Amino acid sequence: MKPSSRFFPALASAAALVAATAASTVYAGCSRPIAVPVSADGASVVLAPDGIRGIYPDVLRGLADKAGCQFDFALVPRARQVALYGLGQADVFLPAAHTVDRDRHGVFVPLISTRPMLISVEGNHTQLTSARELLAQRDLRVAVVRGFDYGEGYMALTTELARQERLLVEVDVTSVARLLHAGSADIAIMAPSVIISAARREPRVQGLLDRLRSDAIPELPWRMSGAYVSRKLSKEDQQVLIDALEKAAKTSAVVDGYVQYFGRDLLKGGLRPR
Repeated sequence: MKPSSRFFPALASAAALVAATAASTVYAGCSRPIAVPVSADGASVVLAPDGIRGIYPDVLRGLADKAGCQFDFALVPRARQVALYGLGQADVFLPAAHTVDRDRHGVFVPLISTRPMLISVEGNHTQLTSARELLAQRDLRVAVVRGFDYGEGYMALTTELARQERLLVEVDVTSVARLLHAGSADIAIMAPSVIISAARREPRVQGLLDRLRSDAIPELPWRMSGAYVSRKLSKEDQQVLIDALEKAAKTSAVVDGYVQYFGRDLLKGGLRPR
C-alpha cells in the first residue's frame, strides 16, 4: 500500500494545524499506553514509509503531549479492528460512525458529520434517488467494505441486497475501487472521501476518479463520525481521552485535514463539521 506523494504535504499541514489549535489545556495524563488498532481507510489512515499516518493518527499525535498520553498504533483489517473494539482490546476506535451497538462498549466523541452515498461511474446507470429504486433495479451489483457500519438504514439496505444476492463484500476500499473500475460492481456504498482516496492511491484504477458520481438517498442520512473511547479503560483514562478529543472537535482540525487533501469540491455533499 504505497501512498501517493501528494498525501504527505496534506498530512503534515493537518498535523501542524492540530498541534497549533490544541490550545493550552493540560490534562492529567494516561496511566498506560493507549492501544489504537487502525485500518487503512483512505486518507483517514494509511501505511506510509515512516509508519502509520493519516488524518486521524495525526490528530491523536497532535493531542499526545497535551493529554500526556502515548498512542500505540497497529494496522489491522477493518473487520479485525471492529472485533478488537468489541472485545475491549482497542482503547480508542476511530474513525467510527456512531451506532447503538458500539455504544455498549465505549463512549462516543463526535468529530465530524458525514454520510454514505451511492458511488458509481458516471453514465453507467440512471440516477437513483432512494433505496427502493436501488432494490428494484436487480441488475445493479453493489459493493461494500466488510466492517463498515453507517447505521440502521445502511444495515437494512445491505441485508436486503445480500438476500437478493447482489451484494459484494470486500476487505478494503481499494478492492471496491477496482471492482468499480473493472465494471464488476455498479455501485459502492460509503463516504465519498474514502473512495476518492483509494482511487488516487491505486494505479490499477487510473482515470476512475474523474468518472465517479456520488448520489445521496434519504435512507442514508447524515451521521456523526468520530472516536470511541473504550469503557474497559479506567474512569480516569477515559476522561483524559474524552476531554482531549472534545478539545480537538471544537476546532476545525479534522475537517481541514480532509479539505487540504481532497479539496472542498471533491468533498461536497459528503462531509461537514459536526
